[in-house]
Amino acid sequence: MKFVLLRSNAFVRSARKLLKKHPETASSIQGTLEPLSLDPFHPRLRTHKLKGELQESWACSGGYDLRIIFKFVEHEESQAILLESIGTHDEVY
Repeated sequence: MKFVLLRSNAFVRSARKLLKKHPETASSIQGTLEPLSLDPFHPRLRTHKLKGELQESWACSGGYDLRIIFKFVEHEESQAILLESIGTHDEVY
């Protein structure tokens, strides 16, 4: 089952900011979003549940210091992933 990836406004803003500062991360982002849509719990992504203020969200790794924050949601009667934020570890937590 393939998950639909929905991009929040905050995700789009943070992705633009990240790509402006670090254009070389574009391939890492694409290389993370593809497997995320196919299997959010693929071992390479190191997906984990968050705690505290982000307890409803999950995070996955897109490289050494690249993190994507997301939630599982319903979209048009099927499972989807709402991308909430992207950035370095310090930026997203």
